Amino acid sequence: MSEQPFSSSLPLTSRGGVRYKCVDRYGGADMNGRHWGLLAVLGLVFATTVPTVAHHSIASEYEFEGEIELSGVLTRMDWINPHPILHLEVTEQGGDKTRWIIQSANSLLGTGATAELRRSPKQGGLEAGKSYTVLGFPAKNGRKQAFMKAITMPDGRVVTTWFGDPNA
Repeated sequence: MSEQPFSSSLPLTSRGGVRYKCVDRYGGADMNGRHWGLLAVLGLVFATTVPTVAHHSIASEYEFEGEIELSGVLTRMDWINPHPILHLEVTEQGGDKTRWIIQSANSLLGTGATAELRRSPKQGGLEAGKSYTVLGFPAKNGRKQAFMKAITMPDGRVVTTWFGDPNA
């Protein structure tokens, strides 16, 4: 097969014996350095803004002026990022049972206080069906929700999960 001459004002590229035109979507030639620079700047802006938007201050959700103490039976544990969630069934003074959602501060699952709480029950970790006392801060919106500062285990140990700045 004979090779026919190829005429074009666009630059040609040859790879592996195949020749083709380098055309961008606007009909011009390859992306130049200016295009790559703009793409890099936009990527950097996007990469640095996403984590900032995703992070939130716990002070916007919880009332740090007064602590509450909740005693009840642990019904469920959700080991999720960024904040593990505990579900505590609290018996109110009138005898009614209320389910509280308790958010923990430790977002590094498997490290620090979370590692201690995630142990198997035989090793002193949390166990559904057991009674716990949580010291924490109530939600500003009035829901049955709290941010955990410390938890007293059935054996009497106190595990502190947060002692920092609420605006962090």
